[in-house]
Amino acid sequence: MRKRTISKTIFCALALVGVAHSQQPPIPIQQLPPLPPPRPGFTFPQKQTLTYTVDWRVFSAGTAVIRFEEAGDREKLSADANTIGAINMLFHASDHFQSNFDRAKGCTYEFDKQTVEGRRQVNSTLKMDYAQSKSIFDEKNLVNGQSKHVESPIPNCMTDLLTGVFYVSSQPLEVGHNFAMPVVDAMHNVPVTMKVEAREVVKTTLGTFKTIRVQPTADSGVVKNRGNIWIWYTDDDRHLPVQMRARLFWGTITFRLVGNENK
Repeated sequence: MRKRTISKTIFCALALVGVAHSQQPPIPIQQLPPLPPPRPGFTFPQKQTLTYTVDWRVFSAGTAVIRFEEAGDREKLSADANTIGAINMLFHASDHFQSNFDRAKGCTYEFDKQTVEGRRQVNSTLKMDYAQSKSIFDEKNLVNGQSKHVESPIPNCMTDLLTGVFYVSSQPLEVGHNFAMPVVDAMHNVPVTMKVEAREVVKTTLGTFKTIRVQPTADSGVVKNRGNIWIWYTDDDRHLPVQMRARLFWGTITFRLVGNENK
């Protein structure tokens, strides 16, 4: 079992985890696609809390809680992911993420992470300075005291690993019509293609949903050529992600929506 890999997949940026920490050369910003704006009439939630169970093979591996909150012309998106049960006894992970982005254009302004994975404890902040066309990444290892500071060039609008999963809801999602998004990470900027594949019915404890299955793909990243990732969005105006699945070489992890509250 790849313990740290499991905990990283429990991170709420499940669909885009494959683009993180790539060892390949950075892609020139001129080759990145523009971030498609939200479709006409779409609005992000003013207040909403989504709760997911996380299963690894036949085991209950963890929970993930996603919160949306309107903040003027920006949207705050936070996520808490925690291991549970037998997985928690083998390898404890408790992680918090927060991003804020422009409600009209989708551009991310800041993406923060506080991660506890076994003995590893790291806090990081990724800020986007669009006026200076650069991202600023600062990381602090709370165990050994080591710090990291990286500045990288960026285009004028990007999404992040967490927001990107839910930003897809703002797009039309027509089967057979794919689209690309520029995703900013600590070390690289990566184009991610969202393949809108098919309509399917998904059953959860909240009910039965008509959904649209979307597969994120990237030409770089640790998941490239090692597995597949899918997200099932409701086939309505909300495009609510009710199920997410990563099928990797060491096993399959599935997120299922079990709670949806306006708070």
